[in-house]
Amino acid sequence: LVHTAGLPAKGMARISLPSLDSSLPGIPQSVLAVSMEAKYQCQQCHQVLRKPVQAQCGHRFCVHCFKLLTSSGPKPCEACRQEEIYEEPQSILNSNEAFPDNAAGREIASLPAKCISEGCSWTGCIKEYEAQHEGKCEYERVPCETCQVLILRSEKERHNERECEARTLNCKYCKVSFNFKEIKAHDEICQKFPMQCKDCGKKKIPREKFLDHSRSCAKSKTACPFSEVGCKVVIDNGKHSDHEQTSVMEHMRLILAMMSLVRLQRPEAPGLGEWQEDSGLGLYRAPEDGATATAATDGGGAAVRALENIVCVLNREVERSSLTLEAFSRQHRLDQDKIENLGNKVRQLERTLTMRDLQLAETDQTLRELQFCTFDGVFVWKIADFSRRRQDAVAGRTPAMFSPAFYSSKYGYKMCLRLYLNGDGTGRGTHLSLFFVVMRGKCDALLKWPFSQKVTLMLLDQNNREHIIDAFRPDVSSTSFQRPISEMNIASGCPLFCPLAKLAGKSSYLRDDTIFIKAIVDLTGL
Repeated sequence: LVHTAGLPAKGMARISLPSLDSSLPGIPQSVLAVSMEAKYQCQQCHQVLRKPVQAQCGHRFCVHCFKLLTSSGPKPCEACRQEEIYEEPQSILNSNEAFPDNAAGREIASLPAKCISEGCSWTGCIKEYEAQHEGKCEYERVPCETCQVLILRSEKERHNERECEARTLNCKYCKVSFNFKEIKAHDEICQKFPMQCKDCGKKKIPREKFLDHSRSCAKSKTACPFSEVGCKVVIDNGKHSDHEQTSVMEHMRLILAMMSLVRLQRPEAPGLGEWQEDSGLGLYRAPEDGATATAATDGGGAAVRALENIVCVLNREVERSSLTLEAFSRQHRLDQDKIENLGNKVRQLERTLTMRDLQLAETDQTLRELQFCTFDGVFVWKIADFSRRRQDAVAGRTPAMFSPAFYSSKYGYKMCLRLYLNGDGTGRGTHLSLFFVVMRGKCDALLKWPFSQKVTLMLLDQNNREHIIDAFRPDVSSTSFQRPISEMNIASGCPLFCPLAKLAGKSSYLRDDTIFIKAIVDLTGL
């Protein structure tokens, strides 16, 4: 006979689920002061049931989790599938086919509880925890709504006002709102920010008026307007007129020296009638005696020519600067094109590396499968750390485990085993339950379906004396042995495979905390 994993669902009358008020999932298991029994665990969030409801298949859920599951319509029960007891319509979750489990609710409410916050010594029962302590503990660390940093609930107000890096502040000068992290940047541009004049010492001058103050400040100093021709005097504001009046001759000498320099840079030699420099006096005079009026006229013309030369020199400098700027612009465009090309190459290399990473991951997965894979229908499964795995199964953390895949041949059926260390269905708590699973393979289209080969399952005696053996021939009408349409079919096998008592004490089946399970698929007819 073939046994399907899991308990069959029981019928249930249609009872509408009332509108229970709960926006929270289950209570954390760590709140319990005792070990949690599996019957108090929500099948969706895997925490302690909060306002439990029971579906027609018998599984319990938090009302929040159940409403979330069925919000878009009826859903199949994943717990039924995992326990291999899936059966429609009992295993379909529907809000119209579930009811509040008040008995379980009362049992859970009386369970002893403790606060999980570090430093908090509160104890009580689950009912008191939900009503009086949950969400109110001063020692609980909660995330800041702005910066997401975890802080004590008791320090939340002080954190929001004084410590939060993302808190919003209002500038006390211009009243503009900004983020705390931007306070220095805002101070640099705030037009109302108070500044101090370093010349006169006046304080609290708004930035928007500081430039006007600098221009009018009596103690502020600026360069002489004739600094461009060589005057190096720095003058207090308001005393420019005095300096210009007392330094007329000095300024004229500076202008004369610049004009002389320009004139000396001209390639043509001075001709008759032109003014020449007298090195002794620093003035200009004609080489021949002439009228004073003529000398004055020629001197004025020389000054004009000197100024024209200055303009020509400046024009040439502007042209050279324009050419240099244009060259820099062309080079900048070339550099931008190179940067863009390099950026494209980097992005292409990143895509290539991503593809290589995916290929390496697939290759690694294939190598791990091939490491334990067999292709002759015979598979030996070594299960180490038996005690720890058994405790996980008893606690409900890992009720079942799957073996690596094995094959009837290189291109044959793909199969694996499923083991419940604390039993399943009728064997729960008393037996090891062992099931055979047909998996979807790459060559299923070439194989004969349904799967009909004899399967032998063995728990090996490590003294090689008396192995525990169970064998069955598949029921070809069962969906467990049809061609898989998902990753694996429903497991079938032996819920009462081996009594747990045979693994107690100095058992020959359990040595060095390790057991060995062997599967043999009869290849006759393939």
